[in-house]
Amino acid sequence: MSTLPIELDVDGPAAPPRSNGELVFSQPWQARIFGVTVALSEAGRFEWRAFQRELIAAVASAERRHEDGENFPYYDCWLEALQSLLGDLSLVSSRDLAERIESLKRRPAGHEHHHGCATRV
Repeated sequence: MSTLPIELDVDGPAAPPRSNGELVFSQPWQARIFGVTVALSEAGRFEWRAFQRELIAAVASAERRHEDGENFPYYDCWLEALQSLLGDLSLVSSRDLAERIESLKRRPAGHEHHHGCATRV
C-alpha cells in the first residue's frame, strides 16, 4: 500500500470511499481530480487542512440536499470543495477552472501515461 503526502480521513465527513482500505473511484475523472488536489497541496498552493474544511462543508451541504437518505456523489463534493478553495485563494479564474475540469472529465480511462511530461493544471 502506497502512502500519500497528505493525511486522508479514514472516517467522518471528509473520508473518501474505500473498499478493503483502498480508495475507490467510479469514474476516471474522480481519480484525476483527487490527484490534482493532492499535487496542488503538496506543491504548497494550499494547506491540506483548508481543503478538508471545504470538503466537510460541501459534504454537509450535499447531505442537507439529500435528506431522504439518497446517496450523493462524494467526488462531486470533492470537486466543489476544490473549486471553492481555488476561487477563494484566487489561484485560478472560475472560467479557466471550469474549462480544465471539463477537459479532465472528457479524457478517456487509461489516458494517464507518464513519459516525463508535466500536466498543466
